[in-house]
Amino acid sequence: MDLSGHAVADLLRLYADVLEELRRRGVTRSTNNPAADYTEHLVSTKLGLTLGGNSASGFDAVDSDGRRYQIKGRRLTPQNSSTELSAIRNLPGRPFDFLIAVVYRPDFTVDYAAQVPYEVVVALAKYSKHTNAYRFLMRRSVFDDARVTDVTSRLVA
Repeated sequence: MDLSGHAVADLLRLYADVLEELRRRGVTRSTNNPAADYTEHLVSTKLGLTLGGNSASGFDAVDSDGRRYQIKGRRLTPQNSSTELSAIRNLPGRPFDFLIAVVYRPDFTVDYAAQVPYEVVVALAKYSKHTNAYRFLMRRSVFDDARVTDVTSRLVA
């Protein structure tokens, strides 16, 4: 779709309308940047997890056995190829059992995704004093740890 002929104000209205439609369809839970909400929707739907309320601290979903999942997504673009996920808070408090990390191509198709046990996250994450949170890079090398499960095919099925 060529949008180059549209005024900036029209593009922003279109963006707002798209965000509202995604929320109405239940794909997102807010009208913020859709990557995080969409990732939670995709992962919970495809992996059979139950999303928690927005007030759940440190995890986004649970499975039928009560295991807690932190769900994070990162969309790579030609302008930003960093695989750093959003901040992970209170990591020493063990707020989740697994991290599900999804890396998207620029068009929001899944490039790769992993189920990372808490212990692996702790070993790989780095503390940032500036944000008072932990940084985790979802590089392909994360799959080198045998405890990590590749869930890519389950998300794109």
